[in-house]
Amino acid sequence: MNTEQILIEIREANLSYLMLAQSLIRADRDQALFRLGISEETADLIGLLSPAQMMKIASGNTLLCRMRVDERWCGAC
Repeated sequence: MNTEQILIEIREANLSYLMLAQSLIRADRDQALFRLGISEETADLIGLLSPAQMMKIASGNTLLCRMRVDERWCGAC
């Protein structure tokens, strides 16, 4: 996988994350804060993003989210 392909994958992951996060925030803010592990301020910002703003933010070269592993689900780890 070359650098350009990696950047495309990061952009797609970021956009998917932002769209999911915005949907969760709009549907059930308290659950979104818990499930996404974000602050109220971050939720406010994500909740107000336009599609164009999401695309611009998603196009960076850094993943916007990080994985949290719950040890209860990782018994074989």
